[in-house]
Amino acid sequence: MKKPLRSVVGWLEVRTGLAEALTPAVTHPVPRRTASWWYVFGSATLALFALQIATGICLALVYVPAADQAYQSLQYLNDQAAFGSYLRAVHFWGSNGMVLVMTLHMLQVFLFGAYKYPRELTWIAGVLLFLCTLGMAFTGQILRWDQDAYWGLGIGASIAARAPVIGSTLVHVLLGGPIIAGRTLSRFFALHVFAIPGLLIALTGLHVWLVLRLGVNEWPMPGRVVDRETYRKRYEDEVHRDGVPFFPVAARKDMVGMAVVVLAVLACAAIFGPNGPHGAPDPTVTDASPRPDFYFLSLFALLALLPPWTETVILLVGMPLAIVLLLALPLFAGTGEKSWRRRPVAVLSVILIILVVTTLAALGVTSPWSPVMDAGTALATPVAYVQGRSPLELQGALVVQNKQCRNCHSLGGDGGRRGPALDGVATRLTRDQLIRQVLQGGGNMPAYGKNLVPAEVNALVAFLETLRPSNQAPARAPVAARPMARQN
Repeated sequence: MKKPLRSVVGWLEVRTGLAEALTPAVTHPVPRRTASWWYVFGSATLALFALQIATGICLALVYVPAADQAYQSLQYLNDQAAFGSYLRAVHFWGSNGMVLVMTLHMLQVFLFGAYKYPRELTWIAGVLLFLCTLGMAFTGQILRWDQDAYWGLGIGASIAARAPVIGSTLVHVLLGGPIIAGRTLSRFFALHVFAIPGLLIALTGLHVWLVLRLGVNEWPMPGRVVDRETYRKRYEDEVHRDGVPFFPVAARKDMVGMAVVVLAVLACAAIFGPNGPHGAPDPTVTDASPRPDFYFLSLFALLALLPPWTETVILLVGMPLAIVLLLALPLFAGTGEKSWRRRPVAVLSVILIILVVTTLAALGVTSPWSPVMDAGTALATPVAYVQGRSPLELQGALVVQNKQCRNCHSLGGDGGRRGPALDGVATRLTRDQLIRQVLQGGGNMPAYGKNLVPAEVNALVAFLETLRPSNQAPARAPVAARPMARQN
């Protein structure tokens, strides 16, 4: 059998030259001490990405990206399709594992100073890979198309809507319209299956090519300072003097690491099974308490526990600033000491980040979506908000009371914090916008079109129009949206 096999391999090699092209990459020399267990996280992440592609293709053969069929197709996978439930479980736990292992890889690279000269672009490509991986995780949650997915998407849309100037346009691009509808799922399916994986594959190719081009980062020795004038020659001399071929010497530990993470994912899938779907998406269900997957739990807890006014600061200032700092790190700290033993600020930063993220994630398991969700009808509408009101406006106040609007919205400082306070709502939304928000929902708010009769909607909006300070004018539609005055 060996002779025919060699003939086939030789025939292919003559025509493709594949082995000749790959041999230098596979056998390229690396510093001896980098053949370490600390350097397996990158290969382990690549293995999990390959597993996600394989299981994702299988799931896409059955999944129906239509608003009225997606939930049923997931139920079919869970209950009827051969190995469907296990396949979903492997894909879910593979996603969790990929985020976790990639996070460990980034921490290891940071502590070992592998982002410094000449590997600045390698780090930047890695940060973009991490962001794309989180994007895959978020869009994957949406494709579960259950209650958690619907409300999670509503929260994501409300975050996007806060972006200045482009907020409303960004929401329309994501949702395919002003509200969550059938086109929304199609867009997230395209993002999850085509757009983001394409970016991941391209960035992975760039990242691997940069590693081959610049070499694997050497073991960080205390006192060995990175200097742009001498580093490259010193690195090449070390590899020439004491280097080992990546394959098979260094690759052994990489293959063990890859096998361990894949087996761990397969074991978790067998033991814990898939995640969801948890109830068909229904915008009229007002008692939903969505929980994101673990990689977003810390952000969820942060927004749930801090005062509402801090949300915009965190989302529009804190998160973009953190991303910019990650991308710019090698540009302002590209030289100097690599060893973590002589970089106490770096070590303390990693410890602080781990403690904050894990603590918030633990709190996110139990943190309520809103700090106050027991207002109900027990809270009477403050007298100041009903004095001097017309009969229609008083009827609207009763609707607020009877429909338990204050479970989510505060009034006079008392009530829920899931949604914005109703005080001053008339200065933010016009009458038409109030009607649309009540009927169609949006952001964190469910649609009440099926729960209110037209008379109740009219009364409710009339009451909401009175909720503004006496010294502030009511909200007005943009000039372009108002009808032009008739000219004589």
